[in-house]
This record gives sequence, C-alpha cells and structure tokens, in this order.
Amino acid sequence: MSAAPLTDIRSGRHDCYDRLIFDLAGSAIGYRVGYVDEVVMDASGTPVPLRGGAFLHIVVLAPANDTTGNSTYRPSNRGELVDLTGYRTFRQAAWAGSFEGQTTVGLGVRTRLPFRIFILEGPGSGSRVVLDVAHFW
Repeated sequence: MSAAPLTDIRSGRHDCYDRLIFDLAGSAIGYRVGYVDEVVMDASGTPVPLRGGAFLHIVVLAPANDTTGNSTYRPSNRGELVDLTGYRTFRQAAWAGSFEGQTTVGLGVRTRLPFRIFILEGPGSGSRVVLDVAHFW
C-alpha cells in the first residue's frame, strides 16, 4: 500500500466521458476497479446505497489518513462525494470506507459502459488516480 494519503475526490465532464479524480499527497501505487452487483462498506460489509443502473467498486491503494491517524480526506457528505448534477453517465459517488491502507468508493452509473483508469503524476510531488467512464459503447 501507499503511504501517500488521499486528499480529495473531484469530478469532471467531458464530451465523450465523465471523470472521477482521486488526488494523493505523493505517488500512487495502484487501484482496483470493476462492475459489481452491490458495493459494500470496507470491514463491515454493509451495502452502500447507490443510484444508477450499474455500480463500479473503486479501490485506491492509499489511506484517507496520515501516518499518525489524522484524516486527510473527510467528505462533508459520504453519500454524495461530488455534485454529479447534469452528468451524462455518473449518477452518484459514495464513500465505502478507508481501511488497512486502502480507500473504497462506490460509483453509480447510468448503465455498464466502458471505462479506463490510470495514474497521472503531479502536480508537484502528488499524483492522481483518474477514472473515465464513457457516455456510450
């Protein structure tokens, strides 16, 4: 796992896809993402309610706290991490926990559509894990 903590989650709209960005205070080392029938909370297994016709389970291999246990990312609304009003594909991004050095988010989307995920270095010594979900097949 990475010692570089999550500092923010942002979103953006583009002509062909919707984008979710995970900002880290250091180098990102990995992620896991895939469509699931249901997203559940880390550790407890409690279902995370999400709007949409399909659900992406996103795990960024980075904690949401620093080495002393202080939160580095604290969403004001765990059920609505970003405002997705007017997005073509995204319906809802919800917190599913940060446990044992990894952070999990559930993303409700319109339907199962192609996606890509990648890491971008910067700005500065930080990095970003970027998830794009297409508007169409």
